[in-house]
Amino acid sequence: MDDMDDMRLTVLMVPECPTAGVLRERLAEALAGRDDVRVEWREVRDEAEAVRLGMHGSPTLLVNGADPFVRDGETASLSCRVGAGAPSVERLRAALAEAGPGAGAAGMVARGGRGRLAPVDGGQRAVQQAVLRAFATHGRAPTEAELTAAAEPYGVPVDRVLAALSAADHLSVDARGRIRAAYPFSPVPTAHRVRIAGGPEVWAMCAVDALGIAPMLGRDVEIRSADPVTGQAVTVAFRDGTAVWEPPSAVVLARTGSCAGPAVDVCCGTLNFFAGPASARRWADDHPEVPVEILGHDRAEALGRDVFGPLLGGPA
Repeated sequence: MDDMDDMRLTVLMVPECPTAGVLRERLAEALAGRDDVRVEWREVRDEAEAVRLGMHGSPTLLVNGADPFVRDGETASLSCRVGAGAPSVERLRAALAEAGPGAGAAGMVARGGRGRLAPVDGGQRAVQQAVLRAFATHGRAPTEAELTAAAEPYGVPVDRVLAALSAADHLSVDARGRIRAAYPFSPVPTAHRVRIAGGPEVWAMCAVDALGIAPMLGRDVEIRSADPVTGQAVTVAFRDGTAVWEPPSAVVLARTGSCAGPAVDVCCGTLNFFAGPASARRWADDHPEVPVEILGHDRAEALGRDVFGPLLGGPA
């Protein structure tokens, strides 16, 4: 299984692409001295595959599944990028430095490296952790009194703290200030039900969020979900830090690239468990407008752990 800290580069091109050789030379120069990067050269032969893979002309460079050079309004295409040419060595180095590890699914879920951990300033982390502990302990959103008590030491009205957390998408509230997403928890039923050992049954916002609950709480959990294509049950049981997946062929299909807007509205619905790679690919084929990546057990678990593991470990 790939280490999520390794950077993956994929070059999509039509057969005998005249610009591919130039890109190969410039990539070699930009990557000189690096051993943490793999480059896959992949020929694309039809428009449907170009759409599914996120190819915006030949050649297209994907950094961990995302095209850092795509222009606004540019659509998937097999057309040659001769006019635009290959990115310069300087542009390639800048794109690689900006993307860093995890610019694919990891970058999307971790919000470009910002993660989900709220800042301490202004009581934001204290209120965020009060929200998470309420779900973990009682299976529900915190009461107004619980939120007020968390914010009171900082001298900031709790509605202002919630607004700041929502603006940064550490959680999401509606126009009336009610919590509608407390990543990784959902206040309403979703496709991902999680039973916390010695605690309540909760709902997770998405598959990766569900996988982050055990490391966040340091407790055993059982996740129950279903393949959205076949309806087959998928379970992941964490016992003493080790996860057992049923069926063993199960995977996570995760959205890649940017997620413009609150994750609850834009991204969470596309992060799901599938009984196997075949049904995940079928979903991807049926939704060519969504750039996705199939994650195996190790990578999906690492992503959940890295994003959500720190949320209750730091100071309130």
